[in-house]
Amino acid sequence: MTSIGTIKAQFPIFKQATPHGHRLVYLDNAATCHKPQAVIDSITNFYANDYGTVGRASYWPAYNTTKQFDQVRHKVKQLINAQHADEIVFTFGTTDGINKLANAYLRPRLEAGDEVIVSEMEHHANILAWQRVCNEKGASIKVIPMKDTGNLDYEAYEALLNDKVKLVAITGISNALGVKNDLKAIVNRAKAKQIPVFVDAAQSLSHDPIDVTDLGCDFLAFSGHKLYGPTGVGALYGKKGLLEAMPPMSLGGGIVKEVGFKESSFQDSPTKHEGGTPNIAGVIGLGASIDFINEIGYDQIGKHTHMLTNYALEKVGGLDGIQIVGNVVDRAPVLSFVMEGVHAHDLSTFLNEKGICIRAGHHCAQPLMKRMKQPATARISFAIYNTKEDVDTLVQALIEIKEFVS
Repeated sequence: MTSIGTIKAQFPIFKQATPHGHRLVYLDNAATCHKPQAVIDSITNFYANDYGTVGRASYWPAYNTTKQFDQVRHKVKQLINAQHADEIVFTFGTTDGINKLANAYLRPRLEAGDEVIVSEMEHHANILAWQRVCNEKGASIKVIPMKDTGNLDYEAYEALLNDKVKLVAITGISNALGVKNDLKAIVNRAKAKQIPVFVDAAQSLSHDPIDVTDLGCDFLAFSGHKLYGPTGVGALYGKKGLLEAMPPMSLGGGIVKEVGFKESSFQDSPTKHEGGTPNIAGVIGLGASIDFINEIGYDQIGKHTHMLTNYALEKVGGLDGIQIVGNVVDRAPVLSFVMEGVHAHDLSTFLNEKGICIRAGHHCAQPLMKRMKQPATARISFAIYNTKEDVDTLVQALIEIKEFVS
């Protein structure tokens, strides 16, 4: 097992002081994670030594780059245990994957009166794209409600499943409350009625492994930047037959067999879904971030962040005037809280002056916030490089803020 100190030393950003002269305490990992040196070096090496486009040229830099690019597709396949590397489509992130799926998969299949199921805790990205297609087609969004604890109401979910439902789109983990949904139960209940399921894994894969073969979902998307990788890159998994049956997700160079002014024919999946020059540096960086995850192992990541979450629940939740939002049964390393007499945005500003980075607001989850009757919360979220010292520093700062406003 690698020590946390050794792991943290791989992240250059933590070697500098903040503008206010403090040690950087970064607790906004649900938004994005920092990058280890290996990821940074992989991108630098690509631009410095191997730069060339992919799949379009035979000269040696392009050959080397294409080889690396294809290797990352296999790394993603292994990361989520897909059956085929061809089931992996590179995207610009989870949001891009959702939009492409909404346009290329859902729109051609949706008719007036049909339904799409989402949950009350979804990130806006996993609502808006489906909503637009439903509005255009005369279909409707149906919502799995949340209980007062913040967990989903699974009985209400089952009652929503019927022949009109064309897709269930569900997050693995709430980005606002840290709720871990029972994906296996959600997928199994949908599959019993032959309803396809899309999983938003943006929050999941940085903490927990997902086996798409065992899970049985039809589609899954994630972003590299939440996985210690670059921004602007991600992957969309889709079952091979579904991807082959879909029209191209985006049109452009590199996806065709033959082009004419009246008709064109396209390559097989996934090539036909990756029109234009991709984010090559991002994909290579994503491969390095997967190597980083594999080197540490999900067991160590899970144990460490679970320990920090319980420690924070005890220390932060034990402070006078602090309320943890949601009594979550199965929690990822994400906590939302409010402080009596201090708006979340003000709290974030005060903490920033002490070198502590948190997120404040509605977290792109306004329906959830309305359900929990909170206009805004402060959110802390952990990654492998965080420590108990980070939590202690936060707690001391919260005590000082509370004393200042009292």
